[in-house]
Amino acid sequence: MFRRTPRLFAATLAVAALALGACAEKTSDDTPATGGSSSGAAAFPATVGNLTLDKRPEKIVSLSPTATEMLFAIGAGKQVTAVDDQSNYPADAPKSELSGFQPNAEAIAGKNPDLVVLANDTNKIIAQLTALKVPVLLTPAATTLDDTYRQLADLGTLTGHPTEAADVTARMKDEIGKLTKDLPQRSTKLTYYHELGPELYSATSKTFIGSIYALAGLENIADASDADGKNGGYPQLSQEVIVKANPDFVFLADVKCCQQSADTVKARSGWAGVTAVKNNQIVALDDDVASRWGPRVVDLLRSIVDATAKVPA
Repeated sequence: MFRRTPRLFAATLAVAALALGACAEKTSDDTPATGGSSSGAAAFPATVGNLTLDKRPEKIVSLSPTATEMLFAIGAGKQVTAVDDQSNYPADAPKSELSGFQPNAEAIAGKNPDLVVLANDTNKIIAQLTALKVPVLLTPAATTLDDTYRQLADLGTLTGHPTEAADVTARMKDEIGKLTKDLPQRSTKLTYYHELGPELYSATSKTFIGSIYALAGLENIADASDADGKNGGYPQLSQEVIVKANPDFVFLADVKCCQQSADTVKARSGWAGVTAVKNNQIVALDDDVASRWGPRVVDLLRSIVDATAKVPA
């Protein structure tokens, strides 16, 4: 979802998170909306929210890395003709110079798309594309797994792959069920700190990422730092707060972007006494998997469950 550099990340994370959340509420008459999906045999015209496609789109432009992953997962990859410069999975996705952060209507329209998929309405890009007669589907950042399943269904409906989308969702639910079925019964929950950047931004249990940790039965030390929700679920913690909270685990989602590792965490002043550091329970995550809400959230959950299972109940 984010390609982060330390300075940019520190300045924009909370604002971006709030903006993404706000996009989910936009359902005006001229703005495509999520929801209203159906499953079953492909049928056109196909409608999702306020968007109706008369025929199956064959030139899809995705400006959301998560949407790109979803489109390929449901079998619509061959219909995708261009993706944004942050869409790096799967490897054969047709990456272009297009930006989801600074979208340019003319450049997007220049790809002659019959469907554009966006994660947010930056610079009112939806209205601009609508004026150019370009169909747009808004798939905002998920806050729950149900949002993920709904977006998969919506994309399946609009691309002519409803059955495949339903299959992906069923597999996800099945794998998540297996991962969480036999979790150790602990008298006290293991605690964790999820790091979004070396500036110590984190995510609370009220965010999508927080909900994944909750499935693994973990307690989030960041919750108290945004109890009133004013930071949109993405508070910036201090060294003192983290050290005092003494988390059992540190999960790093800033490995690629910011070169953080177990060694860099261990080298931080004052962290030597933290349980996660003392017990070598610092887990490096894949930045991309940890910042998207597509089918690979199963891989994220598996990483969390596998890491914490090593601690005796």
